[in-house]
Amino acid sequence: MTGLPLRHLARGKVRDLYEVDDDHLLLVASDRLSAYDVVLPSVVPDKGAVLTAMSIWWFERLADIVPNHLVTARVDEFPSQLAPFAEQLRGRSMLCRRLEMLPVECVARGYLTGSGLADYRSSGGICGELLPPGLEDGSRLPSPVFTPATKAAVGDHDENVSYEAVVATVGADLAHELRRVTLAVYARGASVAERRGILLADTKIELGHDRAGRLTLGDEVLTPDSSRFWPSDGWQPGRPQPSYDKQFVRDWLDASGWDRTAPGPELPREVVERTRAKYVEAYERLTGAAFEDYLRTA
Repeated sequence: MTGLPLRHLARGKVRDLYEVDDDHLLLVASDRLSAYDVVLPSVVPDKGAVLTAMSIWWFERLADIVPNHLVTARVDEFPSQLAPFAEQLRGRSMLCRRLEMLPVECVARGYLTGSGLADYRSSGGICGELLPPGLEDGSRLPSPVFTPATKAAVGDHDENVSYEAVVATVGADLAHELRRVTLAVYARGASVAERRGILLADTKIELGHDRAGRLTLGDEVLTPDSSRFWPSDGWQPGRPQPSYDKQFVRDWLDASGWDRTAPGPELPREVVERTRAKYVEAYERLTGAAFEDYLRTA
């Protein structure tokens, strides 16, 4: 997003962060797409709007577990200096309270896959949490586990760390609260998703403190960018699972011979279109609402 009359604070893989005033920030979700920690040159139309719509929907359903940073996502309620940019911002931006973010990626896993599977194969557990032998790619864990990670810069990879490392970083009391909140968010998300025929394999959330010192949910929550969603009727341990995310992109990139270093290749139109369709399908199945209705009313 260019031309906004705000100080640009940060550019992530997907979101741009702007300073509104001492207490508020503007988060703008782009249609950028990343894979293997590289931002690709191709974009997925409406991806930023899907991520924003899903986060707003989930914030409301998690409010009894943890407060969130959202003030409003309605552009007509944004500061007046943003009025000329209303159509650019509509549907993909959130006015949020400023938080002091914690240096921990809070991850919960209910199924074994991804970096958790790699850890399990090398150590028999994840982040120091031992797991039963004989688990496969896609296996349901005996109970969800908190598997924290470092926060990496754009282009770098988050590294799984032990719970003890989190205690050493933020203290025992706060580490305990991060684990409790993360597992509670996962449990709520998994319960809602399962009723809609979707398995929540894992999810990552970001937490910080507001001006009053309250632990608060920031960034996004329970979207296809921060979570793995699998159709329950296709779940079969022992192989990679079909998913509502960037799997079409990863599959095409793997077959293309790309070496996973920047810059990434342009994606074929078919891959872009199928990826957009998966993001939209995830939103519509989870919420029961039409994505086009969200776009009309945002």
